[in-house]
Amino acid sequence: MLVKSTLEFHPLMANTCCFEIDRFKLIPLSLSSLCACPCRPLPSKAVILPRSCSKFGQLGLFLDGNRAKGAFRFYGNGFSVPRRFITAVAQAEPDRLDEGNAKEEVDKGLKISMNEDSVLEGQKKTNQLKKRIVFGLGIGITVGGVVLVGGWVFTVGLAATVFVGAREYFELVRSRGITAGMTPPPRYVSRVCSVICALMPILTLYFGQIDVSVTSAAFVVATALLLQRGNPRFAQLSSTMFGLFYCGYLPCFWVKLRCGLAAPALNTTRIGALWPVLFGGQTHWTVGLVATLMSFSSIIAADTYAFMGGKAFGKTPLTSISPKKTWEGTIAGLGGCIATSIILSRIFCWPKSLLSAIAFGILNFFGSVFGDLTESMIKRDAGVKDSGSLIPGHGGVLDRVDSYIFTGALAYSFVKAFLPLYGV
Repeated sequence: MLVKSTLEFHPLMANTCCFEIDRFKLIPLSLSSLCACPCRPLPSKAVILPRSCSKFGQLGLFLDGNRAKGAFRFYGNGFSVPRRFITAVAQAEPDRLDEGNAKEEVDKGLKISMNEDSVLEGQKKTNQLKKRIVFGLGIGITVGGVVLVGGWVFTVGLAATVFVGAREYFELVRSRGITAGMTPPPRYVSRVCSVICALMPILTLYFGQIDVSVTSAAFVVATALLLQRGNPRFAQLSSTMFGLFYCGYLPCFWVKLRCGLAAPALNTTRIGALWPVLFGGQTHWTVGLVATLMSFSSIIAADTYAFMGGKAFGKTPLTSISPKKTWEGTIAGLGGCIATSIILSRIFCWPKSLLSAIAFGILNFFGSVFGDLTESMIKRDAGVKDSGSLIPGHGGVLDRVDSYIFTGALAYSFVKAFLPLYGV
């Protein structure tokens, strides 16, 4: 039997990941037990295949029968062995390794390789954590400043975020994992929908409401899909309509909350009375600003406490959509969200009622969890880990804002409908 193939091997002393036997001359191979017949078992003894090489005095290819059993794949011009079952041992002296020394060298090499892998994995996690912290702080400071300024600055910043998030959503819809079971909308429709989603917050600020604009945009997009060439599919219509709702309509409630609830909250705290002129003076310390700050802070607290609680006590999976989430982490996140809402309500003196503060924290928590799980479901169907790679250490924009998508609508509805005098 002649071997002419490219075999992958686990490196012992080198960084290369494969060794090509093709570059050497063909050699005879006499292994009666390594045959294509499935009825003959592999030997339990180790087998050494010698090979002369100018670079090394003697090159031995070590195959452990116990590990390699059932692992060989035979082809017309040779056979291949998975990386985990094959290890190459190369050394200049002595020219020959006996069976015991070969096993010892292989075990030693495997230990060295495992140690190196663990060190590299630790370094990778450390670098990833540093990136997450640095970019997380940068994003937090920037978003905090935009929220404090409000007005057109807040709206334009939200519109830019919505546009990038919509682009990521429609790219997920076009991914292989989702398109395997449906027909995605045409690319030009995805781009038009992304622009429409970005315009929705601006129209909300200008007109004060978005219902007519959303209805008109949905009608135009649906008409374009129905009149396209070929065979229109319901999956195209449903994924596009959900994209307009998910990426465009829901984020507009943050504009309604921050800029629409313009009732001054001067009597709530001394902070409002001393609000700097740089941010518009006392009249710009509004219920909308206080509610937005509390909502954002509660979401951040929920994510932080859920992560810490899951790491420390997490054992029971929450749902199959996101296997890393646990009931223990969820309960910790709920407690942290409610505690943050109560503390900030005492600092801002809004809302006045303790029960209202607790209810506000609970709504923020469930909105953040629902948004997180919704995006996780989309990514899971798409077969990807992150929605994008725009933010180093964090993934895409949707990965960062998924907890805020549904929360704005819940927070605005709660303040508007259930708090007398907006909770002042």
